[in-house]
Amino acid sequence: MSKPMKLTILGATGSIGTSTIDVMLRHPEQFQAFALVGHKNVTLMQKLAEQVKPAFVVMTDESAYQALKGKLPKATKLEFGMDAAEAVASADEVDMVMAAMVGSAGLPATLAAVRAGKRVGLANKECLVTAGRIFMQAAKQYGAEVVPVDSEHAAVHQALAGHDRASVTRIILTASGGPFRNRAPESLKNITVEEAVAHPNWSMGAKISIDSATMMNKALELIEAKWLFDAKAEQLSAIIHPQSIVHAMVEYRDGSVLAQLAMPDMRSPIVYAMQAEPRLESGIPWLELAQTQPLEFQAIDEARFPAMRLVKAVLAGEDSLAIALNAANEVANQAFQDGKLGFMDIVSTVEKVMATTKEQPVETLEQVWQLDKQARIQAKEMIPL
Repeated sequence: MSKPMKLTILGATGSIGTSTIDVMLRHPEQFQAFALVGHKNVTLMQKLAEQVKPAFVVMTDESAYQALKGKLPKATKLEFGMDAAEAVASADEVDMVMAAMVGSAGLPATLAAVRAGKRVGLANKECLVTAGRIFMQAAKQYGAEVVPVDSEHAAVHQALAGHDRASVTRIILTASGGPFRNRAPESLKNITVEEAVAHPNWSMGAKISIDSATMMNKALELIEAKWLFDAKAEQLSAIIHPQSIVHAMVEYRDGSVLAQLAMPDMRSPIVYAMQAEPRLESGIPWLELAQTQPLEFQAIDEARFPAMRLVKAVLAGEDSLAIALNAANEVANQAFQDGKLGFMDIVSTVEKVMATTKEQPVETLEQVWQLDKQARIQAKEMIPL
């Protein structure tokens, strides 16, 4: 019998991290935890460490690190900081890294895993949105296998498997449309934070729920798809599919369209990233199409979702535009949560920042951080005090 795959989970206490551990516990003979990396959630990290008994736990928040001392299983070593996160992501013993740290903070540790030639389950958008060129070049150079964990990108990955890439005409990501897919565009000015975070299909944090409501989330996913699948701007599109059963489609030159369907549950793309063949039981409910509501599709109205107009310029332009879009959106999204910006002002703020961004390719992480910082400063200057 082959040895179990050893995993480091970056962002172990988040929803992707805990779902990964759920899959590991279903297949204890196939997966072992090498390291769990978290930020502040001491109680949950203690519970997860008891469940999977990793060799290491790393906390990136110092107070959380102090609070966990003496509370972990005896064989588990406790470490602190981002350097330790990079070390456990690139350690020789590790077979796979599940990269689910939130935000650009997760980029250095994920890149360390890529440069160590690991299999990387990628659930961190910022890695590809802000540093797609650097990230995918490193994967090629060091022989790392990057497998997407977003449900849409995992669906594309499956629909491409075994097919000639030159025959692909379109990659189509599906979007739920969020809570406002049928609202008149002029009625969106007075949307409250509570309305924006009430997603009809998924239970997510405030930032990503608001991104879904503006469709900025889909814009970011299209940028990711460009890098993951080496796709041209004209090959990338999105369509609204309220039921979230069809996760993505790939259209081929002969007119065939291959789609991946599953119940909306993140354990499906997670288990696929961990082991594609032979497939493993994930714990998600079976899809019973005869008992499922009709599957609907509709075009995206750019007046209602101007983020989808902006992303076209990003896909056709240089790397710096994607960094500006991502950074300005994070600032504007938070300002909306804080009551400083209206809902429709989120995307218009991003557009203004993009308009002042010089287009340039990005080759180093230093450039990424510099452009990110610059866009954040500009976005903050546009927000009323």
